[in-house]
Amino acid sequence: MSASETSQFVRLRVDMVLEITDLAALSGTALESIAAEYGEYGEPDGESAEERTRAEAAVRADGAEALASLVDPFVLVGEVPGVRLTRASWSSESIDHDPDDPDHWDLDDEDDDGEYEAYGDGRGVGVPHNG
Repeated sequence: MSASETSQFVRLRVDMVLEITDLAALSGTALESIAAEYGEYGEPDGESAEERTRAEAAVRADGAEALASLVDPFVLVGEVPGVRLTRASWSSESIDHDPDDPDHWDLDDEDDDGEYEAYGDGRGVGVPHNG
C-alpha cells in the first residue's frame, strides 16, 4: 500500500503505571493548575464555579484524578513535527500493582497487537527512534 492509500489518522495507545511518591505535591500542583485555568478568584457564581469546585474536590480526594488533570496529550505531541492532534481522551485510575511481580506486566518487547513497550527499569524502549 502506498502512503496515499493508507489513512493519515493514527491511534496511539499508551498504557503507563506510575507511582505517586508525593501525594501532597501532586495534589498541590493540580490545584494550582485548576486555579490558573479558572482564574485565581474566578466568578463566585455560575457554571464555571461549579466545575472548578468539582475539579478541586476530585484532585483533593484522589491522586489518580490529580494526575489525570495534569496530563495533557496536546502538550505531549504539540511539538512533534508533521502531527496535529485532532481528538484525545484519557483517564487515570488507582490500581493494585506489585513492581516486583514479573507476571503483573507482560514484559515482552512486542505484545500480541504488534505494539511495543517501554520499560522504567533501564531496559530502554522497544521502538527505535531518532533520539
